[in-house]
Amino acid sequence: MAYIHVKKIGNKKYYTLRISVRKNNKVITKDLINLGDNISKIDIKKLEKNYSKEIRKSYNTIKKFLDSNYYLEKAKKLKLKKNIYFSKEQLIEIKAIQLHFKSKFLKSDKLTQKQAFENFVINFAVNSTSIEGNTITLKEANKLFKQDIIPKDRTLREVYDLTNTKKVLDYLKKNKPQINLELIEKIHDILLENIDKRTGFRNHDIRIFGQPFKPSPARYVKTDMKLILKWYEKNKDKLHPLVLVTLFHHKLENIHPFSDGNGRTGRVLMNHILLLLNFPPLVISSRFRDEYLSSINKADKSLKKSLIDVDLKHYKDLINFVVSQFKFSYWDTFLI
Repeated sequence: MAYIHVKKIGNKKYYTLRISVRKNNKVITKDLINLGDNISKIDIKKLEKNYSKEIRKSYNTIKKFLDSNYYLEKAKKLKLKKNIYFSKEQLIEIKAIQLHFKSKFLKSDKLTQKQAFENFVINFAVNSTSIEGNTITLKEANKLFKQDIIPKDRTLREVYDLTNTKKVLDYLKKNKPQINLELIEKIHDILLENIDKRTGFRNHDIRIFGQPFKPSPARYVKTDMKLILKWYEKNKDKLHPLVLVTLFHHKLENIHPFSDGNGRTGRVLMNHILLLLNFPPLVISSRFRDEYLSSINKADKSLKKSLIDVDLKHYKDLINFVVSQFKFSYWDTFLI
């Protein structure tokens, strides 16, 4: 396996292209070439040309390392405004993504952007629906969206779950509607087409078994939704976009305004808000479902006083979780 090895001497980092192989239960490493201390001058195409055999299988990993670390180094040189919701390291990681998104991704050709967004849609749809129990795999979803091949031994509900997610994301990307009650209902109703006939906000009380929170009583659903929308309008230009969508998502989940599809609706809304604020979208991986739900449950304590209360100590785990998902999903999706 080939990779970039980093050695720090004083305040400087020195980079080396290194390979490692396992032989007789031992890992043997060998440095192929010293790459100097300026990551911006490391040319991966030149490395591929000179060491094609060694780095062929690791090309994407090496490219991801070089690009992400290049923008991390750029972000470190900036004077970033402190934010009570993020650590210094998180601020740098988020800024690095912003720099790459605005200065490289959004300046790439339209076809490249289109393909990256299509890949994001597939990845998001699979993970968001998988969190709710959908069993369609990423490979099957690729064939469904790109070749119109319906996966075998899967229910029609699962297929609609994915195709509806793509439909609503495409609609939002094309039309860029602002956040309001009507849009939230529309997002939900598209997501549940051919799955659940109960459209619009629920008019009956519900209990969520296994969850500690109590959803809003049916008669207060619209009132509570208007309350968090008012909170959103008040804070959308004050809070950092990642904090804004995290808190809004949590508040929506606690209201649980629909009979079904609340989580899926909330995750779509998170990304629509991010894109409206010129921020890249994120994927919450179903692999971390338990951590995701646990951090949401911990944040529930913040709502004992008020639906619009913001208390950092109760939201810390959820914000940290969202930042980690944002970081990992971005470099896996929008690296070009």
